[in-house]
Amino acid sequence: MAEKTEVEMLKEKLFNKKENGWINTKQKENIFVYSKGYIDFMNKSKTEREIIKSSKEIAESKGFKDIKEFNTLKTGDKVYFINREKSMYLAVIGKNSIEDGVNIIGAHADSPRLDLKPNPLYEDSEFAYFKTHYYGGIKKYQWTTIPLSIHGVVVKKDGEKVEINIGENEEDPIFTITDLLPHLAQDQMEKKLKNGIDGEDLNLLIGSIPYSEGVPEAVKLNILDILNKKYGITEVDFLSSELELVPAMKCRSMGFDESLIAGYGQDDKICVYAELTALVDMQEVPNRTAVCIISDKEEIGSMGNTGMESHMFDTFMAEILNKLGVNRPNLLDQVFSKSKMLSADVDAGFDPIYANVSERNNAGYLGRGISLNKYTGARGKSGASDANAEFVAEVRNVFEKNDIKYQITELGKVDVGGGGTIAYILANKGIDVIDCGVPVLSMHSPYEVTSKFDLYEAYKGYKAFWNA
Repeated sequence: MAEKTEVEMLKEKLFNKKENGWINTKQKENIFVYSKGYIDFMNKSKTEREIIKSSKEIAESKGFKDIKEFNTLKTGDKVYFINREKSMYLAVIGKNSIEDGVNIIGAHADSPRLDLKPNPLYEDSEFAYFKTHYYGGIKKYQWTTIPLSIHGVVVKKDGEKVEINIGENEEDPIFTITDLLPHLAQDQMEKKLKNGIDGEDLNLLIGSIPYSEGVPEAVKLNILDILNKKYGITEVDFLSSELELVPAMKCRSMGFDESLIAGYGQDDKICVYAELTALVDMQEVPNRTAVCIISDKEEIGSMGNTGMESHMFDTFMAEILNKLGVNRPNLLDQVFSKSKMLSADVDAGFDPIYANVSERNNAGYLGRGISLNKYTGARGKSGASDANAEFVAEVRNVFEKNDIKYQITELGKVDVGGGGTIAYILANKGIDVIDCGVPVLSMHSPYEVTSKFDLYEAYKGYKAFWNA
């Protein structure tokens, strides 16, 4: 083998080396095994309620218990708290005093989708439909002419809760939103892309058989009769329901080499799975208390009592301080001011087909490992928490010491757009925070794409952060 030239050695020393992580990896088998677990998780966890249910099962199988079961806490205890079945906080009590701060990783379980309106059911021209209201940032045209399933709960006035999940099993019917045939869509295709489909036209086709001849709204009546016989519900029960429409397609391996994963809701369920499994797989008690957040409502601003803008996370942390027997006025604020966090949210992956929206030198590439976003926001960093250089250096040090492949990126060109995460909310508490997640292609679409390599590096990176 020829010796390296002086120039080659100097480049190796000084350049920031950016390379495909699959090259020379010795963990391909581990990556594929781990990814299979993720795909299985995704196929039974398409909504935030289902994510929390699956996460609880995983946590309890690894020895975690509801914090309500503890009167006092000690080093090594594993606890969780579930907030209204839609968000969850977990912790492993560390060796060091909690007064010196904790290490937090937080992801969100909600994803863009279509929700049913409170009064969804109507009939028009002998078709029955559900009216919808889209949730989060979507391209509306992407949600027509694809198979959709219905997930969620209907709560009757007496409190009885009926769980709905129809369209996922092969024996189930599916649903869809129709679109115009191109032969008659000349006016539609003259519109701007964002206006091609109106929000009020995202109506789900659910049936066409009338209950009987000569009955007004006979198809609607037949649908209600079917729902009443199967679920015991009536039309008024939709008023107290949370029913979501999500793609009925399965999450699957993608590509001839099976290096990629295609599936709905990977923003941000891929980070939920990586952080959750990293926490429950830790073999030793960490030095600093390890805290895991699975939040809700991020896609619509983190509002509400299950979103990160609520004080429920503070309540969980205060309960830990209470049961450790150390709580006192202002201690929670002091703990937060000494804490560190990875905001585990996905990044926009570089797509060469749409290269003009990215600045190549600062883009996140699939297959190069976990993406660190020092700041998100829009244009002039509006809405960004902007991590301090000292904390970025700490995270770099953890990743490089543990051979974690990472890249530091931006969310597109400066004036093209932008986005936000839960990072600023935790930063407002005084916590050092940086966004740290998996790059994604086709983000917010019904079928997103990620790299198995990046997923596994996120898992390893999150575990290293907690063990630092």
